[in-house]
Amino acid sequence: MSRILIVEDDDAIATGLSLNLKLASHANAIARDGDEALQLALAEDFALILLDINLPKRNGLEVLSALRAADNLVPVIVLSAREGEYDKVAALRLGADDYVTKPFALAELLARIEAVLRRAGQVAAAPVAVSGDELRFDDVAIDLGQRVVTQRGQEVKLTHLELELLAFFVRHPRQVFSRGQLFNQVWGQSAGSVRTVDNFVGQLRKRFEKNPEQPVHFITVRGSGYRFDP
Repeated sequence: MSRILIVEDDDAIATGLSLNLKLASHANAIARDGDEALQLALAEDFALILLDINLPKRNGLEVLSALRAADNLVPVIVLSAREGEYDKVAALRLGADDYVTKPFALAELLARIEAVLRRAGQVAAAPVAVSGDELRFDDVAIDLGQRVVTQRGQEVKLTHLELELLAFFVRHPRQVFSRGQLFNQVWGQSAGSVRTVDNFVGQLRKRFEKNPEQPVHFITVRGSGYRFDP
């Protein structure tokens, strides 16, 4: 069970998040202002912080900045009613792991929480099932023999190379590969640019990610390449 700190001054939102996190087997605590949030975050070992920006006493960006200045690297998902690019960029530059704009869909927020915890090693990643010519992850099944991919029982049409890239990723979960490595493994000696990999990863995200702009399976590792998280 992961313990999560909810930093939110709106009682209804804080209580709702707390109840739903408990239903998802995450213990949690609530801080109502920035000072209390910083005090709790520095005193306890939380697995993750849900951090609102608009807080009394000290805003969320100030809390995040103080945490990082204290070398506290706890994963942080920033919650904000502000849609402006400035706040999002500022939060990410300060070390936030994700940024969610209110109002948010609860299911999406819970999925993002699980993804951040998984990347931080706080929860076990969903296993990749391998059986003969079949690979599975999440709700996706890949029949390598018949070269058929289904999601929730519905066939997903892929090109030959899209299927090859997908199968390579699923066979090598949680490993980071550069564009060049992926190009060599999937395209072999074919002529072309390693930037082709970006386009194909984008296509896989469109087909298999709930939100292609915030992928939880096909992850960009900045400066390195890509990683597949089941």
